[in-house]
Order: sequence, then structure tokens, then C-alpha cells
Amino acid sequence: MQGMLERINGAVWGAPLIAVLLGTGLMYTLRLGIVQLRLPKLLLHAKKHSSAGSKQLKTVCMSLGASMGTGNIAGAASALAIGGAGSVVWMWVSAFLGMALVYAENTLSAAYSDRRVKGPMAYLSRGVGSRGLAVAFALFCVLASFGMGGMAQVNTFAVSFYGCVGERQALTAAAVFLLILAIIGGGAKRIGTAAQYMLPLAGIAYAAVCIPVIAMNRAQLPSVVSDIFGQALGLRQAAGGAVGQAVAVGIRRGIFSNEAGLGSSPVLHSSAEGDMAAWSMAEVLADTVCCTLTALTVLCACDTYSVADSLACLLGSAAPPFLTAVNGLFALCTVIGWYYCGETAFLYITGGRARRLFCLAFAAVSASGAIFGAPAVWTLSDIFNGLMAFPNLLGLIMLRRDVRRE
Repeated sequence: MQGMLERINGAVWGAPLIAVLLGTGLMYTLRLGIVQLRLPKLLLHAKKHSSAGSKQLKTVCMSLGASMGTGNIAGAASALAIGGAGSVVWMWVSAFLGMALVYAENTLSAAYSDRRVKGPMAYLSRGVGSRGLAVAFALFCVLASFGMGGMAQVNTFAVSFYGCVGERQALTAAAVFLLILAIIGGGAKRIGTAAQYMLPLAGIAYAAVCIPVIAMNRAQLPSVVSDIFGQALGLRQAAGGAVGQAVAVGIRRGIFSNEAGLGSSPVLHSSAEGDMAAWSMAEVLADTVCCTLTALTVLCACDTYSVADSLACLLGSAAPPFLTAVNGLFALCTVIGWYYCGETAFLYITGGRARRLFCLAFAAVSASGAIFGAPAVWTLSDIFNGLMAFPNLLGLIMLRRDVRRE
């Protein structure tokens, strides 16, 4: 089964999709005059001309929480283990070009969305004029919400949790199910409020431990930086095919983390008032900083590509419980943010019906991540991510003139 999933994943995330993602990001970078470099100015402009500060903050936290999940910890570490230190460079490349993609996505979403149809469903059906593409995106978004947004996050937390207390799969799954249901049952308002408090707590706590670990091992930084760039671009790695592996893994894990080009960002931001395009770029930047923090911590502090082992040099035996707590907060932020994406897509498909059914199904499928094995969960999540990108990127390419005009 796992072998078949890996083959499907390889086909979805092959050279064509990576080329289209990078190419579309480069196209928008050039067409919008390297909009990434104008981020501070755009953020000031968006803040000055908005009267919905509190609601925007909740939306930013919900959207950032959806992307800044366990992929920033376990995903970044696994990218290093598979693709080597060079994969970090390609995370940065995907993030830089991805900032232009999310700016374009949110610009189109603001132009075409209303209370009934939001995000890529709006600009694919109204801008492109294809309900088929909109339904395809919505279907893949629902599947991705179950996979990347739910099962993968819970699975990463559960693996860390079991390492501390032993395997209690049924009890853990039941507790997670009830917790998720309690939060998502309150709708977008409760989701945004929960993310507004949990995300800063998790981010600050994680940075407060990683930065001292890097400082303690600062003698390793020059060689780590050399490896990051050398393994991404070096001739020796190219001869062995490692560059291709670093490119594929770095870009895939980068997108898994920041979600640029997938279409989830405009769905999340469609719940807020005002211009959210600049905020979406800031979220990709913040997400990438967190991934980089993980990479530098792991590369400086240990040879096992284990975040827990890296943090142990500062926290000792408290490292696994600390990492479990941080993973739990990040995972819950991602789960509740992706629930909003999946629900919005599901209601588009069903015409606004069966909301409660989706709520129950999402909580149950997400909680099952505490039972299933990690390789299958992560592979399925990668597949659904890639499938989401196809209709969304097609819409971005076809509506490039609309983005420039807006």
C-alpha cells in the first residue's frame, strides 16, 4: 500500500508541477515588480486603510496557524533527513516565489468572492468561468483538509505524545476528537479566537528554546551555512543526484508548510474585511522563519535530524515533553484553520447543506491520525496538497491580467 502511495505521490509531485509552481511564482514576481520587497510598505498601507483590526488579527492568526503547524518542526526535519542541508535553500526559494503567489491569490479572491462563494472557488467559477475547475478545487481542498490539515497534524503530535507516556491510541484519539469538535463547533469566530491565543504562545515558546540552542552551538554555524548552500548548488551533489532530491524535497516541504500556490490562503482570508494580500505574504515569511529556525537548530546541535535530540542539549530530559506541548499547540492551530478551509469547500459543493455532518466527519478523520502510521498519513497529505495546486495554478495563470489590473 505504501509503495503504491509513494508512486502516486511521485507522479503528482513530479517535475511538471514543481516547474509550474516555480514558473508561476516567478511570473508574478516579475509582473508585480518584485512585490515581495515592498512588503513593509504594503503592510503599513493595509493597516492604515482598515477599520477591522481585531477581525483581521483573528484571520491572520487563523491563516498563519493553518500553515505554521507541525510541518515547521517535523516537516522541516524530515526534509533535512531526505534532501540534506541543501533542501533549506529550496524552501527559501519556494517561499520567496510563493509570496508572489499568495499575493495574487488573495487579490483575485478579494475581487471575486462574496458571502456565498469564496477564495479559488470564486475566481475559478466567476473569473475563469469554469464551475468544473471550481468543484475540482473544492473536492481536493476537502481531501487536503482531512489529510494535511487533520490527520498529519494529529499524527505528528501523537507520535511525540506516545514517546512521553506510551501508546494510548484509543484514549488519545477520543480526547482529540472531543477537543477538535468543541472548537470547530463554534464556527469561524471561535476558531479565530482560539488561534489568536494559541499561535503566539506556541511560536514564542518554540523560538525561546531554539535560539539559545543555536547560540550554544554557534561554532557550528559557519559549516552549517556552507553545507546549506553547498549541498543545494554544489557540483559534487549534482553528480550524485542529490541536488534534484534537495530541490524536490525542499520545495515540497516548503509548500507543505507555507501552502503558497495551494489556494488555502484566500479561503481563510475571505472571512476578513479589508486588503489581506499583504498579510498573506507576511504569513509566508513568518512560516519560513520558523522552518529555518528548526533547520538551523537541528543542523547545529545534532547529527540525527531529530528536533528532540537538538533541544535536549538545553532542556535535557524535558525536551520531549516540551516538544510534545509545542507540537500539540501548532497541530491544533493547523487543524482548526484547515477545518475552515475544508468546510468552505464542502459547503460550495453541497450548496450550503450538511455543515454539521462535515464537522463530525472532520473531527473523526483528524482524530484517526492518532492511530494510523506516520508514513501513509504524510504521503496522502502530500498527494492531496499537489492535487489542490493544479486547478488553482491554472486559474492564476489564466487570470494574470486581472491580478495586474487589480
